[in-house]
Amino acid sequence: MQILAIIGQVVFGLYWINSGVNHFRNIDGMTGYSASKGIPAPRTAVIVTGLLLVLGGLGILTGFHVLWAIAAIVIFLVPTTFIMHAFWKDTDPMTKMSNQINFSKNLALLGAVLMLIELSGIWPWTI
Repeated sequence: MQILAIIGQVVFGLYWINSGVNHFRNIDGMTGYSASKGIPAPRTAVIVTGLLLVLGGLGILTGFHVLWAIAAIVIFLVPTTFIMHAFWKDTDPMTKMSNQINFSKNLALLGAVLMLIELSGIWPWTI
């Protein structure tokens, strides 16, 4: 079963790294979207959250300082979920549906990273 844990670790870590890299690839669009949500210093927020995702993903991928990596992901997920995907504020049905999907996805991902705290002492692959 350890091979499944390693595969999961790699896939999960790469998911977060890819999400963070996308912050930098799409920095202008994400900055505009963040500004539309009332985020102060939206470009800086996109850069900081991109760094949180990349560092968190690298920690999960490599098993290096896993608790710090999980903390980075949690610090990203909590405000992002409730500020950027506040579907209850939306009036357009398509926007509301999209934000509700992303809100639910982020809650599920938050649950997953919180479960990883329990596994941090038995991480299958670490550098």
